[in-house]
Amino acid sequence: MSADGPVRIAAIEAGGTKMIAALCDADGRPLEQVRIATRDPQATLAEVRDFLDAAQRRHGSAHACGVASFGPLTLDPRAADFAHLRRTPKAGWSGTDLRTMLPEGLRGAPFAIDTDVNAAALAEQRHGAGRGLASVAYVTVGTGIGVGLVLDGRPVHGLLHPEAGHLWPRRAEDDALPGLCPFHGDCFEGLASGPAIEARWGSALDALPPDHRAFDLQADYLGQLAAQVILLAAPERLVFGGGVMAQQALFPRIRARTRHWLGGYIDSPMLSHDAHGRDRLDDFIVPPALGTASGLRGAFELGRDALRADAAG
Repeated sequence: MSADGPVRIAAIEAGGTKMIAALCDADGRPLEQVRIATRDPQATLAEVRDFLDAAQRRHGSAHACGVASFGPLTLDPRAADFAHLRRTPKAGWSGTDLRTMLPEGLRGAPFAIDTDVNAAALAEQRHGAGRGLASVAYVTVGTGIGVGLVLDGRPVHGLLHPEAGHLWPRRAEDDALPGLCPFHGDCFEGLASGPAIEARWGSALDALPPDHRAFDLQADYLGQLAAQVILLAAPERLVFGGGVMAQQALFPRIRARTRHWLGGYIDSPMLSHDAHGRDRLDDFIVPPALGTASGLRGAFELGRDALRADAAG
């Protein structure tokens, strides 16, 4: 409890297609929430700011704020461009200071920002599919492809943050799509994101029959990405979320292609079959237990952590 009542935390999930903003109670339950279409930075961030301003008038001021955003982002609080988007595939957003979405009264409060996928990985590690595990990777497949990593209970930062969606796959011989990434062309994001699927096949996966070649090709690319994440970061669980992954038929195919691309190299009980012949990959590559709420819950967790750090001095 604080001097002006129960703790409230502003949480914002800033995505390339939509932004979800909420004023939450101390347990992460939204007191009020809004979904805003992502347009140009000025209009979009002003709408988020107006919502938070109005929500605070109705429910009381927020004590901290957490933001989970598409990237790339500057995450070093010591940097002059902290919380700014860097060169991003999202047209018109490069260089945007995301703190301008905060109402003036919230700009001095404890604040934390991370990538949307790092935040989703944190939420799943604490409350979802990775609960009880120290290391979780979260892959989102939607407008873009991002990979978040929580290792030893902490989101991974360094030179920047993980950007494994921009690694390169081995291309399928029958795939003629040049790739849509404005920076790399045929990286994973350029070949396997939602827009890439529509550019290749003329429709989204949900409009295609489950035996369509699109499913096997998509599973192959995502299986390659899963294998690369396992080889690089060795997470204890790999969560696949995002709009494309609403097609549950992808999961068994991704697991099979992950095993193929690992080539038997990783000798771990978590990737083997149990005594009854059940494939443990079924428990290793999974959908998010928090569903579509992982990103917003992760933003809340960031804000709550910032508040606790501030209180600890």
